[in-house]
Amino acid sequence: MTTTTRTDARWAAVRAGLSRGWLETKYSLREPGDLVWNLAFPIIYLVVLLFMQGSTVPGTDFALGAMVLPSLVGMSIGFGGLTGPASTIAVDREDGTLLRAKATPNGMIGYLVGKILMFALTTAVSLVALIIPAFAVAGDLRLDVRTFVLLVLIFLFGMLATVPISVALGSLLKRASQTGLLFLGSMLLIVPSGIFYPITALPEWLQWVGQVFPYYWLGLGARSAMLPESMASVEIGESWRTAEMFAVLGVWAVLGMVLAPIVLRRMARRESGSTVAAARERYMSQGY
Repeated sequence: MTTTTRTDARWAAVRAGLSRGWLETKYSLREPGDLVWNLAFPIIYLVVLLFMQGSTVPGTDFALGAMVLPSLVGMSIGFGGLTGPASTIAVDREDGTLLRAKATPNGMIGYLVGKILMFALTTAVSLVALIIPAFAVAGDLRLDVRTFVLLVLIFLFGMLATVPISVALGSLLKRASQTGLLFLGSMLLIVPSGIFYPITALPEWLQWVGQVFPYYWLGLGARSAMLPESMASVEIGESWRTAEMFAVLGVWAVLGMVLAPIVLRRMARRESGSTVAAARERYMSQGY
């Protein structure tokens, strides 16, 4: 097979993945359970922001809700990309979806592209449900062209940095019930991420831990887009570190895009019709 033919085959897989991702998104948004999940956290965050009305950041006259909202936006991007895809991998393994993808040329590439698009779109729905009403609740936020462009870029980088990693991690799990471990791990990573309080208030070793993972950088990026420049004084180096933020997210994106297809292919090689049937029987016996 020539280089041109291989390239054409990969692009065909990408197009198929985009089509699959769009169809899965439409199905997800029509599913009551998925819709409730996508809207539950934005509603919870809005209630929290409502309780913050009238409160200010200690030592300033800056609204506390305005300080917290950008961090919630960054956390929502990371949470949407890291927790959802892993659970679908286990289900797709048990119902034979991955086995069919393995049998398709460049099927794993198309499968990964489809997951990125699907979770980007569903996460975007959650963000819109959060941001639009939250602007009315949390004042003092920056709202201009720079804010919009930067938030879009952070969202795109965030999805590329988190969804492939989640797919790779989900491929290592044997059962859908084990995805709760990833949910717990994701929640633990939020602790040193500076989402709910300035990272500079943490011990230095925890600051370094937080800076390794996407949550911190997504929160920092959202704050840089939505908060005035003066609020950078509570960040590390008293700077938004925008270049470093995109660099770290870019590294995670490259790592995920390289690892996810490899792990998916290795996992799919261990699957067969009989193992899928056994997994499906076990799945049904559990009352699902």
